[in-house]
Amino acid sequence: MAITKGIKVIAENRKAHHDYFIEERYECGVVLSGTEVKSMRAGKCNLKDSYCQVKNGEMWLIGVHISPYENGNRFNLDPMRSRKLLLHKKEIVKLFSKTKLDGLTLVPTKCYFKDGRVKFEIGLARGKKNYDKRDSMAQRDARMEIDRAMKNKSRYDRIKP
Repeated sequence: MAITKGIKVIAENRKAHHDYFIEERYECGVVLSGTEVKSMRAGKCNLKDSYCQVKNGEMWLIGVHISPYENGNRFNLDPMRSRKLLLHKKEIVKLFSKTKLDGLTLVPTKCYFKDGRVKFEIGLARGKKNYDKRDSMAQRDARMEIDRAMKNKSRYDRIKP
């Protein structure tokens, strides 16, 4: 099978954007088995309620659900197992210090194929309060209303009597 160039998004964590302010983003690889990759090619990945944690100097992805591959029989692994993320040591130390000192959280925001390899985008995130969530929802609604008005205006500008 030929490796396709470019990026194909598998899953996005929209809830993370609702619950957190994403301050920085990092791209990292992940250690997977063969059947997990096949399942991800079919789009069977869920990032909801997942997070990253540093243990023994290694970054681990916890709570990601990758559904078992249908044709995988005995080679399928536990769908909720912890998976090791591949980052440079300096990046791991930097992220670990920011999570401990500043009270930030590491959440996966996106999972995608990049040049045939599975990559995760993790975000260094600060939690939102309820009033922040309401404010961002109000801004989104206002933006949608403006877009709707502009679309209708341009539609009626084309028609001339």
